[in-house]
Amino acid sequence: MLIERVLPPAAVGEDAHGDPSPAAGRQALFPAEEREIAGAGDKRRREFATARRCARGALTRLGLAPVPIPTGPTGAPVWPAGVTGSITHCDGYRAAAVARTADLAGLGIDAEPHAPVSPAVRRGITSPSERAHLDRLHAVRPGIHWDRLLFSAKESVYKACWSSVPRALHFEDAEVTFSPETGTFTAHLAAETLVLTGRWHVCDGILLTATALPASSDS
Repeated sequence: MLIERVLPPAAVGEDAHGDPSPAAGRQALFPAEEREIAGAGDKRRREFATARRCARGALTRLGLAPVPIPTGPTGAPVWPAGVTGSITHCDGYRAAAVARTADLAGLGIDAEPHAPVSPAVRRGITSPSERAHLDRLHAVRPGIHWDRLLFSAKESVYKACWSSVPRALHFEDAEVTFSPETGTFTAHLAAETLVLTGRWHVCDGILLTATALPASSDS
């Protein structure tokens, strides 16, 4: 399973490389979820259904019963009590990952197409030091779109932090560096005095990142 190549040991995941038929997608949803996307277009409905199916598969692998997973006011999925998790999707790929909050305080995953971002987006998501870092990485491993990978890593970081950091995070709030040798990355959030580590992987035109916040020692 592709998603498990980037997950921390305490997390489990489920992924899919396609969507079911519209009828099968409807059958995969709980009534509350069906109502949530009642007015959505076919593409959105199918990716939503597949992502929820992946999420329930991950919960089952964690030893929990399948339950509805609504969308909260911030747009993040609402997990059962005692569970943290993350959902991602891009063209041709959907994934979900979960862990118990006794093990992880937060979990973030992100999937992106393995393609470069525009110059304007690159400037908007990076600091000068990150741009210099990406240039050095490109010289060593030119086959990887490091700018898109950085975008993905920051998305994973913000998902992992959303329930623990009491403010909205932006691209300039995290400074990310990659290790091309180990398939890992480090994110420094200076204002929160947080340092997160994660993993990345590129395969079949898709790049994946994942990171997590460890549970506090007194939880």
